[in-house]
Amino acid sequence: MRTNPSEAIPNRASNTTASSRLLRNAAQALVTSAALVGAASAEPTTGHWVDTWTASAQPTWAADALPLAKDIPDSLADSTVRQIVRASIGGERLRVVLSNEYGTTPLKIGGVQVAKSIDETFDVDRSTNRIVTFGGRETTTIPAGVRMVSDPVAMQVAPLARLSVSLYLPEHTPLTTFHWDGRQHAAVVSGNRLASGRLAEPSMLDARLFLSDVLVDAPLGARSVVALGDSITDGRGATIDADRRWTDYLARRLARDHTAVLNAGISGARMLRDGMGVNALARLDRDVLSRPGVRTVVVLLGTNDIGWPGSSFAPHDAPMTAQAIVDGYRQLIERAHMRGIRVVGGTIAPFEGALEGTPIHGYYTDDKDAVRRQVNAWIRASGAFDAVVDFDAVLRDPAQPTHMLARFDCGDHLHPNDAGDAAMAAALTDEILFGHAQTASR
Repeated sequence: MRTNPSEAIPNRASNTTASSRLLRNAAQALVTSAALVGAASAEPTTGHWVDTWTASAQPTWAADALPLAKDIPDSLADSTVRQIVRASIGGERLRVVLSNEYGTTPLKIGGVQVAKSIDETFDVDRSTNRIVTFGGRETTTIPAGVRMVSDPVAMQVAPLARLSVSLYLPEHTPLTTFHWDGRQHAAVVSGNRLASGRLAEPSMLDARLFLSDVLVDAPLGARSVVALGDSITDGRGATIDADRRWTDYLARRLARDHTAVLNAGISGARMLRDGMGVNALARLDRDVLSRPGVRTVVVLLGTNDIGWPGSSFAPHDAPMTAQAIVDGYRQLIERAHMRGIRVVGGTIAPFEGALEGTPIHGYYTDDKDAVRRQVNAWIRASGAFDAVVDFDAVLRDPAQPTHMLARFDCGDHLHPNDAGDAAMAAALTDEILFGHAQTASR
């Protein structure tokens, strides 16, 4: 992806030790945003607030650590970033959440506006532009390590609506907190273009920058399903800018019942160790347990825990064991159950031949597949999860069970394509998601 020199300072290799320290500490650095929102807002803050969209924040990584995301700029200055959000459920008002969780310096926000997008573009209907305030102010500074929730914005949001959130960064701003991938481009232009209906010749980035959540004041009874996973959940392999991740297909089905579907996938995520994001056990509170209205979490983790050790990603890591992954699942389940959240376990899809022909080597071995099969046997038979969705059975080739079915394979033998994502969503029946006593039809 190209960047405009007037918008960005070239990439630099970050300090790996410092990045690791940020990863360890970031999960403990979540400050309650409500304390930062002053009483200056004239609008009432009461309501039934439920997340309608999310992108799990992660720290940027050393430029030479992984052969990925080479074109994400190191910083921006005097730039407007416009990002498209596809709401899952609607409401009478909305809030925007910005994140400086992995920053080491305060983040200056020179303005935020939200508007309704026109078709599948970055163009917006200017008549719908709304200024987003924080404590009644149009500008704000977010301390290092903090997420900040906006004041309520009076804006009718329809289920599955496409919204545009534009941020103006007036100063030199290191891109320390972002979400890579997510299958949606962000548009970047020079200057303050918050109110522009169309951005002229923007640079496109395959990332979310500082934007982590959008909430809506939803009808009473609205709830959410959170998908906690890695790149298969984040949507790697799905068509970009088209809302075709498995969570998107599921969101279209559940929107009629005021049930949001929140994608808390991070490409490269692991359950037990940090990687291209904080490990799932460390981010569980932020991404699942602390959200209002969560009914169910679908857990699809373990692929990278098994595949990374000994590969280009983690050449010196010891091989993963099935028992270690099982122990991690048990922790996730126990902590979710303490909050009354239903936990659905997803079996791990096959990945023989994964990433062959790319700079990544050693991701698959027969020994790793043996661990995958042991883990899947436990998921199916243990009864530890409230329900199981057998993604392995959905995606595998019956003639070659260690391979993904060709018609579901995006081509890298690891990630499903649009058809595979649709099949995954279809496997998540209302009974699996909500149990016998509660279904998605009320």
